[in-house]
Amino acid sequence: MRSRLPRTACILRIIALCILLSHAAAYFGLTGREPLVFLPGPFPNDAPTGKAHLKQCEQMTLTRRQKRLCRREPGLAETLRESVRLSLLECRYQFRNERWNCSLDGRGSLLKKAFKETAFLLAVSSAALTHALAKACSSGRMERCTCDDSPGIQHREAWQWGVCGDNLKYSTKFLKKFLGQKRVSKDLRAHMEAHNINVGTRAVKSGLKTTCKCHGVSGSCAVRTCWKQLSPFHDTGRLLKYRYDTAVKVLSVTNAATGETELAGPRRHSQSPRTTDLVYLEDSPSFCRPSRYSPGTGGRSCAKDTSCQSLCCGRGYNTAMHLTSLSCHCQVRWCCHVECQTCVREEERYTCKNA
Repeated sequence: MRSRLPRTACILRIIALCILLSHAAAYFGLTGREPLVFLPGPFPNDAPTGKAHLKQCEQMTLTRRQKRLCRREPGLAETLRESVRLSLLECRYQFRNERWNCSLDGRGSLLKKAFKETAFLLAVSSAALTHALAKACSSGRMERCTCDDSPGIQHREAWQWGVCGDNLKYSTKFLKKFLGQKRVSKDLRAHMEAHNINVGTRAVKSGLKTTCKCHGVSGSCAVRTCWKQLSPFHDTGRLLKYRYDTAVKVLSVTNAATGETELAGPRRHSQSPRTTDLVYLEDSPSFCRPSRYSPGTGGRSCAKDTSCQSLCCGRGYNTAMHLTSLSCHCQVRWCCHVECQTCVREEERYTCKNA
């Protein structure tokens, strides 16, 4: 009988599936032009007061033990919601020009497979949880943790100077407790998922850097305070996209010395994948036409000189002319007033043909 998947992978699948509950559109602040989808509702900086967080915990798909942890920590529910938002936004941004663009359609079927795309979803969900927890500690939204415990930094002084470090140490420890990570079974799928989850966490850790601030008369560095700070999550997403592009297809081998199941590359006598490699078991479909995994690429916008050939899968593309209004010939009037004319520009837009 097939062994059960580790609870860690199951919870991260739930987080990825939570994306399917989202139907509100907004713009991601990277280019200001990418329309993306995220969970409805605001994400305040302050943790919910009173019993509001208890209701949020009950509304989430969590195990009984996880709901107990959620009820004890008023800031955890919002942090979990924030991690879902982070993972979705970054996934949609990184794959905006790919045949599979992290679409909501077919997400459930995709998570049941062992494609490269499944590996990325698990890794980015794990990374978002780790990142969001560390940020929640340093921003004061979690009651049971605060700034990172780097040597030489006292918490009270850190808050006074505004140099509260992101607590990645607590985040990683709490994440293992919350997900209930256990020893992985001999099941190859379970090994793959545990490996990709750890890749996501490692990606966040690799972006942890030391930031320093000088204090003294006229900006002199008589006293220097340093703290740990995570890189923007977009940097983590970019790294995971690179790991996706260089992902390794693996198979199962038995270690002769220990008798344990391990992951290995497809070639005979190949070494085990690195701890930073995303791994997968099955070749992905083309995602060109509608299937249970994606809606296909028909109707997708593309760039004539860069992405139409690949994105449209050789089916060709349609060209349409659109009129766009924009401000032009702007002049500054005294004082503090800008007057602009409205200009109309004609531009070509390209969309992939359906057949």
